[in-house]
Amino acid sequence: MALKEELAGIVSSENVFDDPETLDAYSRDFSFVKPVKPRVVVKPGSADEVQALVRWANQTATPLVPVSSGPPRFHGDTVPGVPGAVIVDLSGMKKVMRIDRRNRVAMVEPGVTYSELQPELAREGLRLTTPLLPRASKSVVASLLEREPTLIPRQLWASLDPLRCNEIIWGDGHKLVTGDAGNWSSFEEAWERKQAPAGATGPGQADFYRFVSAAQGSMGIVTWASVKCEILPALHKLFFVPAQRPDDLLDFTYQLLKFRFADELLLLNNASLAAILGNGADHIKALMKELPPWVVLVGIAGRSILPEERVAYQEKDIADIAGKFGQQLVSEIPGAGSDEVLKAILNPSREPYWKLDLKGGYQDILFLTTLNRTPEFIKTMNSVAEASGYPASDIGVYIQPLHQGANVHCEFILPFDRDNPEEATRMQQLLTIASEELIEQGAFFSRPYGIWADLAYGRDAQTTMVLKKLKGIFDPNNVMNPGKLCF
Repeated sequence: MALKEELAGIVSSENVFDDPETLDAYSRDFSFVKPVKPRVVVKPGSADEVQALVRWANQTATPLVPVSSGPPRFHGDTVPGVPGAVIVDLSGMKKVMRIDRRNRVAMVEPGVTYSELQPELAREGLRLTTPLLPRASKSVVASLLEREPTLIPRQLWASLDPLRCNEIIWGDGHKLVTGDAGNWSSFEEAWERKQAPAGATGPGQADFYRFVSAAQGSMGIVTWASVKCEILPALHKLFFVPAQRPDDLLDFTYQLLKFRFADELLLLNNASLAAILGNGADHIKALMKELPPWVVLVGIAGRSILPEERVAYQEKDIADIAGKFGQQLVSEIPGAGSDEVLKAILNPSREPYWKLDLKGGYQDILFLTTLNRTPEFIKTMNSVAEASGYPASDIGVYIQPLHQGANVHCEFILPFDRDNPEEATRMQQLLTIASEELIEQGAFFSRPYGIWADLAYGRDAQTTMVLKKLKGIFDPNNVMNPGKLCF
């Protein structure tokens, strides 16, 4: 009771929860991370309350676990890594603080989801490039901090685009505003001078926002972020380039990346595309049989200046490039039409979440590599799955070029029945074996959730040492999500 009273003095009593049902909900997720029940869940409503909570945690040596997206959750990063933790749920901080049409920048608090932000941006003639079908409860800020890949590689000039400035409450309780906004004396004065939080570097020459990216809340808590937006298209078309093997699509994709053609550009196998378009297990299985084994999705958008002309010339040029490599650019494929697929990939996932729809549960394996190496990773994944008794035909594959095509996000989606203990045990074993095989082959786990943390950091003593030094600077009392990464 004393703990609740202390926290109620910071965030008010109606925002402190310790009932068994709530605590159980935050103690686990869809991953294989061991459940750990928190002591209390608190829901702050402002950056000042967040800062007060972090200072209180340092005084009382209480672990804090930041959460901003709603359920379902999948990677174990929001499950407490140690007993006695307090969950800091930021999902109630839902202000869209500013939309700057002139500079194409929006400022949002961490509780704002894609489904909430996109309509606000559309009213100003803008939109934000999203990940592939984010769940309806997914926080925009959390998604970008966790480096979830977005769909338009030619607009990714840095690994964290379109994330820009952040307000960070570090683990020691100090506040820092990063990027251009770190030089402002106040929002009002900056906006009066037509300034925008569009530059990520700073204050000074340090990219402080990188210290909290993919950190799983172990360095500090971001209480607002600015994001770079794009002009809402006046005309938007989607095309397909189908193929029997992923190898057949690589040269074509590289050529589009070279010339920075297309907006949305991603590769899917039939299992992934069927899961995106299907409605229920039977429909998904039927679509898997009908769809081509592999397809590149190519989006072409025309915006405010000559939209029809821009779409027309790119369509013709991309069709010529496809023909050069023995492929064909089409607007329909068996089982899918362009309008249907474009609507799907530009919006959050339907319910249930698209990766859960086939079997009720899933495990994904995701890492960075280069596009030319993806076929060998696919071969390894299929081989390990078959050896483990898992049907390779059920594996969804999603390949997303990033950073102007310099690398790609490679993701294997492994549906399974999580209510079947025997099947869940086999999946946990498959996850371990496949992850070990893939990292030995050169997969770069840039988002090291769960078992990937030991695999990644165990191979890089120098990086691990540097990260621990940074942790000691920004969170000297180790109150921020202890037990994650290499901490």
